[in-house]
Amino acid sequence: MTQVDTEATTGQGAAGPRDTSTRRADIRRAIRALSRPAPWKRGPLLAALALLLGLVMLFHASVPNTGGLGSLVETMLPWFALFVPPLLAGALWRRSATAVVALLLPVTVWLNLFGGLLTDKSRSGGDLTLVSHNVGAGNPDPAGTARDLAASGADLLALEEITAQAKPQYEKALAKAYPHHTVLGTVGLWSKLPLSDTRSVDIEQDVGPLGEAKPEEVKLAYARALRTTVATDQGPLAVYVAHLGSVRVMPRNGFWTDSRDRNAQALAKAVAAERSERVVLLGDLNGTMDDRAFAGLTSQLRSVQEEAGSGFGFSWPAEFPVARIDQILVRGVRAESSWVLPATGSDHRPVAAAIGW
Repeated sequence: MTQVDTEATTGQGAAGPRDTSTRRADIRRAIRALSRPAPWKRGPLLAALALLLGLVMLFHASVPNTGGLGSLVETMLPWFALFVPPLLAGALWRRSATAVVALLLPVTVWLNLFGGLLTDKSRSGGDLTLVSHNVGAGNPDPAGTARDLAASGADLLALEEITAQAKPQYEKALAKAYPHHTVLGTVGLWSKLPLSDTRSVDIEQDVGPLGEAKPEEVKLAYARALRTTVATDQGPLAVYVAHLGSVRVMPRNGFWTDSRDRNAQALAKAVAAERSERVVLLGDLNGTMDDRAFAGLTSQLRSVQEEAGSGFGFSWPAEFPVARIDQILVRGVRAESSWVLPATGSDHRPVAAAIGW
């Protein structure tokens, strides 16, 4: 009996189940490829977020300050860079060319704002070394903090938040290294050079809550800023030491900065009235120099960290600093270098600078 060759009869082999499923899979992949958006059309949300990030940084001065929002944004501006890596990861995962290109905006703006701080601008030398430190009202070891600060070799040492209980300990521990000092209220200056013309700078108000004039002893007891003259070989140097009001995050008021902003405006007026060509301001200003609240000061004085520092110079909180709220600002002198000292018993870290004439 003759067998019939089916393949020869039909001219082709019969398709098996596996071949059929493979063809179907190929068809599905082709359909998906045709229906998938092109790289320039993927990730529109990621692209929008990247553009928004860049625009907020670029126009941060235009962010409304309702509830302190504008000040909060400007305080945290350096940390906006942390949003870039997750956005980039999302763009690469989605294979979105649009999102990758959009990220160029925030990266460019951030580098324009802070790229200069990534380089070391310090120079060797300097005629005077300055240190400013909020020693902390709750400091458990004032004497130890004073010894650490004296070991820095600073010519001028400004302290803020000095309590009545801790004041004698600072005076005793610093007496040998600093023969000249003045303390008014909670701020003080220790100096290796003679001081004169010391006076309180009222950064609050000259009148009480009922409109009555504040007695002089009340002003001095609660003084948070002072002005003095340091006698140097190159002539007089006007030195201000200040501790501006605190800022708080409050449920109803948001980022509350009213006290600090009022103090900053008063201090800016005092500096504007200063007749000395050479001026130094040291203190805990409770804010970064990017904050619009300090426009009155930054229009007159330069930040030593921006001029001669390396990095951001964050000083608070001491355990893991995230912002530079302790400042050294100058006018009429040249900043040679700026750095941050190791932590003491305070919740702030000391900041230091060398200046030249």
